Amino acid sequence: MLAVVVSRDDSASVHVGERLLAVDDWTEHTDSTRTDDEGGDTVYRTDSVELREFDALHLELADVADAFGRVDGVDERTEPDLLAFASRHAGETDELLTAHHTGNFGPAEYGGETGHFARACPNAHRHLLEALDEHAPPDYEVGMECTHHGPTEVGVPSMFVEVGSAEPQWEDPDAAGAVARAILALRDVDPDAPGENGTRRHLVGFGGGHYAPRFERILRETDWAVGHVAADWCLDAMGDPGENADVIRRAFEASAADYAVVEGDRPDLRAAIADQGYRAVGETWVRETTGVPLSLVETVEDLLAGIDEGVRFGERAVGGVHGTDLSVVDLPADLLAAAQGIDLNAAREAVERATVAFETAESGNRAAGRAVLAPDHDRVAFVDDLAEILDREYDTVEREEGEVVAHETAFDPERARTLGITEGPKFGKLADGKAVTVGGDRIDPSVVHVDREHRFPVRDLLD
Repeated sequence: MLAVVVSRDDSASVHVGERLLAVDDWTEHTDSTRTDDEGGDTVYRTDSVELREFDALHLELADVADAFGRVDGVDERTEPDLLAFASRHAGETDELLTAHHTGNFGPAEYGGETGHFARACPNAHRHLLEALDEHAPPDYEVGMECTHHGPTEVGVPSMFVEVGSAEPQWEDPDAAGAVARAILALRDVDPDAPGENGTRRHLVGFGGGHYAPRFERILRETDWAVGHVAADWCLDAMGDPGENADVIRRAFEASAADYAVVEGDRPDLRAAIADQGYRAVGETWVRETTGVPLSLVETVEDLLAGIDEGVRFGERAVGGVHGTDLSVVDLPADLLAAAQGIDLNAAREAVERATVAFETAESGNRAAGRAVLAPDHDRVAFVDDLAEILDREYDTVEREEGEVVAHETAFDPERARTLGITEGPKFGKLADGKAVTVGGDRIDPSVVHVDREHRFPVRDLLD
């Protein structure tokens, strides 16, 4: 069940609550176990959703999830799985619909406990932003914020869903309606991403601005969800990472995460994360692992090297290649270098089509080194793809046993010099296959061209 908290002390929250009741069919129930100001008395229910109103501001509510699920005449309590606080956002950001998790990396100045966090809902947060995108009025931006303010004890995974950023927007019925529809879109949405390889595709974010552009980009452009986020100011408030290892650990636990992305050069923070048994990865790692089973990611990094060290995944990784039958081979260095020299993109695509993963050089721009292949991989087809690229530049390209053999007719500068031709326009014309006249004698370009053979071994790959 989705629980929705409306605060009567927050005008934007009240308006979102009104729109929630207007855009769906609700039934009224009574909960006589709690007073009206504490979410009792009149309770509203619709399919998989329960809405309650409280007098206090959201950040002053502790263990608010416990208020939900009980109504008169029903013996069995329906416990909520997820909770959304309908709230206002105050700031200098004009028209904005936003969402964030709650907690305090530093002192608890606005509710909750110092160094503690409410349980985040990374997967639901992703769905919520998508729903806000769908329903936002034309002039409104949609974004996410870092973790800030209380409450830190909610009882179930939760987040704030907000209308911002000043009185005109708090009173805007279209904005309230957009937030209401986005909240209702969370019914039956799991708070967390599915379990995978003993973990989940959840990240904790460290560094950056309050509105967390890097982590919003990750959320929107990859299949990773984001839990708690410590902006730069949150980290400043927390203090020395080594002395606050327990705070870092709680942020991971409250995000159900084992991975973090750290923005900026923060060696002390990275060390503290590692000391707690978690892993800091780069944004490239997050993007490269999108769509790739995490069990395969682990296997590939064991077989080759880390993604942050240049390993990239091929097309055969997406969708899931598992098992122990993967093989590590050396890419055909000379053939691959020649193909990349002719058409870097086409050669890279050939490698990506053929491999589960491969090593790279030059900051990931060129495939080089070793690759991981699936047991059913057609290695001959891979060689043929590279040979086909060579065919664009060479006169002939043939396959022989264990080798690709390319022939070309190439200009020989030394032969030209022996005929008394110095470097200059005539030199260039001969190189381009055009005849020239020297001392009254016509020199045909064939005289200064030679046949060259290039052999590219591929035996090791094919064996």
